[in-house]
Amino acid sequence: MRATVMYGAGDVRVENVPDARLEEPTDALLVVTRSCICGSDLWPYKSMEPTEEGRRMGHEFIGRVEAVGSEVRTVKPGDLVVAPFAWSDGTCVFCREGLQTSCLHGGWWGGTEQDGGQGEAVRVPQADGTLVVLPVEEDDALMPSLLTLSDVMGTGWFAADAANVKPGVTVVVVGDGAVGLLGVLSAKQMGAERIIAMSRHESRQKLAREFGATDIVTERGDEGVERIKQLTKGVGADSVLECVGTQESMMQAIRSTRPGGSVGYVGVPHGVELQGEDLFYSHVRLHGGPAPVRRYLPQLIDLVMKNEINPGKVFDLTLPLDQVADGYRAMDERRAIKTLLRP
Repeated sequence: MRATVMYGAGDVRVENVPDARLEEPTDALLVVTRSCICGSDLWPYKSMEPTEEGRRMGHEFIGRVEAVGSEVRTVKPGDLVVAPFAWSDGTCVFCREGLQTSCLHGGWWGGTEQDGGQGEAVRVPQADGTLVVLPVEEDDALMPSLLTLSDVMGTGWFAADAANVKPGVTVVVVGDGAVGLLGVLSAKQMGAERIIAMSRHESRQKLAREFGATDIVTERGDEGVERIKQLTKGVGADSVLECVGTQESMMQAIRSTRPGGSVGYVGVPHGVELQGEDLFYSHVRLHGGPAPVRRYLPQLIDLVMKNEINPGKVFDLTLPLDQVADGYRAMDERRAIKTLLRP
């Protein structure tokens, strides 16, 4: 089968790899119908050291079930399903608490050991705890929005949830990638009264406003913090969503939060270091991590099916799998927010 393999920074190829197949009785085999490129895929695209074996890429996908292992009960061949960006058994202590990305028997797509989503097929471990059946056909117009639920919509939702967004609050969103934009959408859906999006890109500002942003802040660093304070009468925001993962973005988030407020951080950290004493005296709550997307899937599928949210608008480039390298390049150069792939 064909699949995306990264061999080093900027070196993305589509190659023939061994066919995905069932290995355990709890597995399902999917034929991928839609996948996409994530902003987190750009970190290795920028910095990965060259390797001979390569790294399978992709963790966001929808597929048709081709076969299932003997112990699988919740999906069957022919079902169209969405997969979260991590698999989980659905039964361990952490899964029962809604923290599926801490599953005792879970794992992650891609790398050197596991199929990635940017390919023609995927072996899904722990299929019963991982996959959710979609009530549509594979060419339904809602497919882009449903695809976002595998990661970026669920991650934006978790950021808002972790930041304690509730009706009437003021929210700041740091980051204008797909996750940040869908954090805006999530905050709006949760009833935030004011949503301040930090963005310097006109097309992303426009989409942020469409998703519910009431204000745009272009400043960064000290100037950005000062602007947030001006907009909040010197107090700071009740809830801040950190959707980037750099030292600058994390400090921007913490310093923009009012004492007693909360930061939900979902940007994969790269070089982030916190000063304990500064954090101690700030009275800011921090909560985040890899989003337990599986927890939110039933609720988010329902919102999409009812046309109450349209997160698929973050896809502004669609390419065939064979052109995946062009999709990476477009996102890296910020010519595209998010690339949808059709195998």
